[in-house]
Amino acid sequence: MLIEIAKAVLFGIVQGITEWLPISSTGHMILLNEFVTMNMSEKFMEMFFVVVQLGAILAVLVLFGDKLLPFSLRGGFRLKAEALALWPKIVAASIPAGVVGLLWGNELNSLFFTYPVVIVMLALFGVLFIVVENRNKGKEPVIKTTADLTYKAALWIGFFQLIAAVFPGTSRSGSTIIGALMIGVSRVAAAEFTFLLAVPIMIGASAVKLLDFGLHFTATEGAVLLTGMIVAFIVSVLAIRFLMSFIKTNDFKVFGWYRIILAAVASLYFFIFQ
Repeated sequence: MLIEIAKAVLFGIVQGITEWLPISSTGHMILLNEFVTMNMSEKFMEMFFVVVQLGAILAVLVLFGDKLLPFSLRGGFRLKAEALALWPKIVAASIPAGVVGLLWGNELNSLFFTYPVVIVMLALFGVLFIVVENRNKGKEPVIKTTADLTYKAALWIGFFQLIAAVFPGTSRSGSTIIGALMIGVSRVAAAEFTFLLAVPIMIGASAVKLLDFGLHFTATEGAVLLTGMIVAFIVSVLAIRFLMSFIKTNDFKVFGWYRIILAAVASLYFFIFQ
């Protein structure tokens, strides 16, 4: 059991870092799973890779709870206009991926969850980051804060999130940030909305996987899942803080180059060993 918990710690670290940096958590988890394989059932691992994200989501709630919570109890109960205006946009942006995931999630996974697709999407969105950042260089953002987002902009970002839901390796945060940058959203607002948008999507995906797996866990399964979630939460807090600080003075091109290099390394590995 201790060995499996140690492996869960490693998976939690990778999940916590790669879920929020636009470098594809799926791609990294697949590569890690090639070298560190848990002695657990295939069905459990399929559920674990999704539900461990709940720890990462808790980090968003802790760091951005003030923006998400539609009311405040400080000095008495009062509604918060900015949060009330933001939630409908989060819901609107969640609809494309939510509908497709509920209706065809398992079919899409079986069709596209392959090494070639992950590698292609890693490289493709890496190139897109570089191209979009070069195009935007010197331009003033049209939408500077999440409060400035329109429903049209939110839906556009939601359709980019759908790309990540269909094609593993795209990176949910990577695709939504790319979509936001393309329509003139500032880097900070793009990243922030990406984090907020993760809340309903990842909670929904985790709920579906938990119900599909069943709520009966062995002691080892429960310990592994809980460990992964706790570690993912702690690391996610650090990763989100790092990214929000980094993009205040830097662009996303470094992540684009990283994705391209990772795709090349993964291609060599799977070409040689698979």
